[in-house]
Amino acid sequence: MATAKSSLFDTATTVGKIMSFLGISALCGLLAAGLLFPMAATGGAAASAGHNILHEVPVELQEEPLSTPSHMYARDGETWIATFYVENRVPVPLEDISQEMQDAIVAIEDERFFQHGGVDAQGVARAAVNNIMSSNTQGASTLTMQYVNNILNNAMVVRGEADNILAAGIQEKTYADKLREMKLAVQLEQEMTKEEILEGYLNIVMLGGVNYGVEAAAQYYFGVPASELDVQQAATLAGIVQAPNHYRPDRNVAAAENRRNQVLGNMHRHGFISEEEYQEARDTDLAETLLPEDEMNNERGCVAAEFAHYFCDYATQEIMQNEAFGDTPEERAELLHRGGLRITTTLDPELQEHAENTVEQHRPSGTRAAAVLNSLDPETGDILTMAQSTNYNPDDAGDWDDISLNLNAGTSHNGGEGFQGGSILKPFVAAAWVEEGNSMDDRVAADTTEYPYGEEWEASCMPGGSFTLLGPEGESWDVWNVMDDTEREMSVDWGLYYSINTATIATAHAMDLCAFTDLTDRLGIEGQTEDRPLGPLHPDTPSVTLGTASITPMVVNRAYAAFANDGTICTPRALLEVTDAHGNSYEVPEPDCEEVVDPDVVAQVNDTLINIAEQNQYVQQRDGSAPFPMAGKTGTHQSVSVMSFVGYTEGISTSAYITRIYDDGCMWPEGAIEGVPCHGNIPESYAGDVAFPFWYDYMRQAAPTRDTGDFATSPNSPFDERRSSWSGRYNPSELGSGGGSNSNDENDDDNGDSDEDDSDEDDD
Repeated sequence: MATAKSSLFDTATTVGKIMSFLGISALCGLLAAGLLFPMAATGGAAASAGHNILHEVPVELQEEPLSTPSHMYARDGETWIATFYVENRVPVPLEDISQEMQDAIVAIEDERFFQHGGVDAQGVARAAVNNIMSSNTQGASTLTMQYVNNILNNAMVVRGEADNILAAGIQEKTYADKLREMKLAVQLEQEMTKEEILEGYLNIVMLGGVNYGVEAAAQYYFGVPASELDVQQAATLAGIVQAPNHYRPDRNVAAAENRRNQVLGNMHRHGFISEEEYQEARDTDLAETLLPEDEMNNERGCVAAEFAHYFCDYATQEIMQNEAFGDTPEERAELLHRGGLRITTTLDPELQEHAENTVEQHRPSGTRAAAVLNSLDPETGDILTMAQSTNYNPDDAGDWDDISLNLNAGTSHNGGEGFQGGSILKPFVAAAWVEEGNSMDDRVAADTTEYPYGEEWEASCMPGGSFTLLGPEGESWDVWNVMDDTEREMSVDWGLYYSINTATIATAHAMDLCAFTDLTDRLGIEGQTEDRPLGPLHPDTPSVTLGTASITPMVVNRAYAAFANDGTICTPRALLEVTDAHGNSYEVPEPDCEEVVDPDVVAQVNDTLINIAEQNQYVQQRDGSAPFPMAGKTGTHQSVSVMSFVGYTEGISTSAYITRIYDDGCMWPEGAIEGVPCHGNIPESYAGDVAFPFWYDYMRQAAPTRDTGDFATSPNSPFDERRSSWSGRYNPSELGSGGGSNSNDENDDDNGDSDEDDSDEDDD
């Protein structure tokens, strides 16, 4: 609340000036008698009057914690990610501030600091006479009074009562305000030593822009700690105090140098420096001592992070949405930017660096597409890495890839709607099939390519226990495969390995579709389609089993991570520990895990997913054989705008997407890259050839940093040997010859082998 103004002190008339002068002059005498040396007062009339005057001024030093930056670190607690602040301040003890800095501030701001008791009566008298006799006002604030003023201002800002006080660098005061400061200064001097006051002042004072305190200012302007400030550097900082945004050397070096020289003159005159030191410092070109212009910046937050920009943004959103950090978003933002938080995240710094290198290496050329990757710890949900081959830009201005949109995350974390993942959901159809009491070796009618509109499909969770496949009367929904000669009866295992669309739909048609959506609900899978907003998948749309819903990579990876963890799913988390400058701890989410799929079901589906990953031709090309047990599945959007592989080892689950950002066009327009054309919607390159190498190049280095044991087996597995290949149970010749379909349906998303005669790869 603003202090009430005295009608006497507030007047600007000549009479008012005279009255003010007389009042202040009398006060000076009283101060000299009773306040300058309060412990020596003997009860005389002047002293008594002085105390009585100040006794009538109701004051209280309402101190609030200093605004200090918050720092975000990786999981090792040492690797710095980002800093957040509205006031760049690094509090340090007086012993870590050079003597030159201490001398400079005393010389220019309060030469009798070590002699007075909080109020300098001589200074008050001098200022009073000057202000009466001259149009130019002169202050009489001691360092102690300035410290009090800064404490009060800081408290008002922290409480949200005066947002512009410190930003302006100057505050218009009435005589009543000054009187209040005097009383508080005297009280403060009785409670604190001179050294404590000087330390507090040098840590709170504004020194240009958003730099507060001598440590932050020394680092900002000169790139040195406050303990190493020399005479001319110290004089420069001390000179800023009078008008922080006028004398800041990065904006007005000439004015700053002139002011510095005034400080040097005071230091010389009061015996703090010798004639030689004075001349040497005065002759120094200030501009040559400053950091280069590009190094003097106050960029903060995730945009100024050295790496992991999008993870930084994600972790920030975790704080902004957690009521442990404040009841409102405004309170949480205030704490983040002023509370001196130490934020330890789940990020693995070495894996993050590898992830960022890998997304750049696999960034598609000749197209507006990005490489996107995230990794989770299956046992805890810890987000270990999050990277994308775009440039983090909160302004979303510049080139097409200068964006703040987090392509891994959803809208709750500055992300998007996700991507149509293609065959990425097919393993969950197989898992629901096994949950229903069936086997991966069961054969399904994958020779069916037409499903009549108007036909009933089983869906026990819907009214009547079924739904009607909607479409034009007399027509049918056509399902097609990319791989030739595959419209035949086949096992669920064979169909999943080669990603056969007709096999997936035949499996879904032969079971209760609510079993599939019940499983995806338990796995936390939500998506959106053209006609439905973000939410759980709907059983009355069988095409979702082929990937027509847009789902974020993080959501898909979380679901796959459950298959690395024997059916136990964990909520992704980004924060490990948060404490503030006073050592207080804030509650952050503990690992939140729940078994949602029977481990035996997971093991049976893994019988297939292991072979999809380990038998990919790229593994054979790079390493001859899989260097560790791994499993996963590819996915390709029907127009080849998105290609993905989501896979896992025992200790880490990773989703790797190559995706266009702004449209569903073919990844590579016709002729963009020699040898990789798009013919309409029938591509000659698929996720097994593009996204899997991206995933594997990352995982072959990342996986060995964590557990790489084999996955649990099922006593109910129908297969004598878990690992097989195209020469074993995945031999295409088992299907014989058949008629291939070349129909093209927008709801279909099969992913064919890029070389039809070389079937040792995943069909996706």
